[in-house]
Amino acid sequence: MLKINPRMLMQQCLRHAHSQVRVRFAPSPTGYLHLGGLRTALYNFLYARHLGGKFLLRIEDTDQTRLVPGASERLVEDLLWAGIEIDEGPGFGGQLGPYVQSQRTEIYSKAIEELLHNGTAYRCFCTERRLDLLRKEALRTRQVPRYDNKCRHLTTSEVDSLLAKGTPYCIRFKLTDHEEPLDDLIYGKVHHNVSDNEGDPVVMKSDQFPTYHFANVVDDHLMGITHVLRGVEWQISTTKHLLLYKAFGWQPPKFGHLPLLVNADGTKLSKRQGDIGIQHFRERGYFPQALVNYVVSAGGGFEHRTNAKQQLLSMQALHEQFHIERVNSHPSRLNPELLDDLNRLEIVQRLSGNESRTKLVNEVQQLVKEAYPQHSNLDLAEEHILDVLNWSSKRLTLLQDLTSSKLSFLWVKPSDFQIKDLTAEQLAHLLQLINAIQDFHKDELNVKLKSFAQKENIKFPLMMKTLRAALSGLKEGPGVAEMMEILGKSVTLERLKEALPKESLHLEEDQ
Repeated sequence: MLKINPRMLMQQCLRHAHSQVRVRFAPSPTGYLHLGGLRTALYNFLYARHLGGKFLLRIEDTDQTRLVPGASERLVEDLLWAGIEIDEGPGFGGQLGPYVQSQRTEIYSKAIEELLHNGTAYRCFCTERRLDLLRKEALRTRQVPRYDNKCRHLTTSEVDSLLAKGTPYCIRFKLTDHEEPLDDLIYGKVHHNVSDNEGDPVVMKSDQFPTYHFANVVDDHLMGITHVLRGVEWQISTTKHLLLYKAFGWQPPKFGHLPLLVNADGTKLSKRQGDIGIQHFRERGYFPQALVNYVVSAGGGFEHRTNAKQQLLSMQALHEQFHIERVNSHPSRLNPELLDDLNRLEIVQRLSGNESRTKLVNEVQQLVKEAYPQHSNLDLAEEHILDVLNWSSKRLTLLQDLTSSKLSFLWVKPSDFQIKDLTAEQLAHLLQLINAIQDFHKDELNVKLKSFAQKENIKFPLMMKTLRAALSGLKEGPGVAEMMEILGKSVTLERLKEALPKESLHLEEDQ
């Protein structure tokens, strides 16, 4: 009988000792995190937190040919940005590591020996040329390509002879009928007999690296995973995994498969779209909690709210309200307009807290400096930024929108402009009028300015052109009254005073 590594035996004992829920997110570092991956990680995290369990991160890098440098580090960064806390994983500690599959090859080799010993796996010496011929013949006869299990029937002496010659081989697992249906946490009972459609699968490649299916099962068991929540595309493989658990004599975890995440028109999300990567949303300026609420809005898992008013829930509120049985079993449609609404809600929410408000102001200051590096005369006072944010919270979606060229007047102060089309006395009266206006709204401002122009016998278009230049230095943009509303009374008065001729400024001060 095979002697199991004491460390593996300890891990197996630890698994059975776990009374708490343990889930994992196990991505491959072959690309960057996208909405589908975030949804999987998020639902695992919410489920674990709801039941007081642990969330593990495992990096599945057995396919060494497709690794993207830096992908693992970026993935961790994106998860943490989204508010997903990692309890165990690479760089986060934990007793059941390593949590990177390429560092677990010895564990997989010993597990393979166990299957070879109990007769549920065998060495396959078939060449790539023979396998390619099998595929071509299946396609020619319009059948699904599958391995014909030839090497399963080799005698012990035939295997020994091939090994003695140094013939390359992989390890295959013997598929058997699986009559018991999978009791899926989301879909209910699902039946799929994998041996009807597939030949014996490879579990260890000739390069001594395990395949996804084998390493996945071994790691989930040894890391004490109690519940596996993953995309529905893996549901068809779960029967294969259950057979592996049976071959080892291990108790399998419970499985739940999350429905497809699809576009608003029902088409499947694709990494090739380029706009579903988490980095894309971050670079555009979406906030983490807005994106998290956006993802869960499509998949269910929460009580249906009859209140039509959109809410932005904290991560704590989400995991407190999460119930796996309420997750949808039909494809989850994303509505991009909802994300914009949620991002505006997060701006409003951040404005209501002292610490978050300060961070928001600092972020705007940094964005403006980056947008206008050639300008030294920028209006970045905290009070002004807060006024702009309060005005924009129901109008704009992203903080970056505040740096668009048509809103440059918010930040770039006009320089070297003096009002010359109004007399000193008219300018003094205008400043007094603006200062006295209580309802500093564009409609009220338009009425007052028109009335002033008539009273002072000033051509209204000329006066507005002058005011636009004094306030923004621009020849076009929003209406002057709207510009004044956005800037607010204090900034409007400040900029007009800066554009006054010296003699007008003295007159205004004397009155």
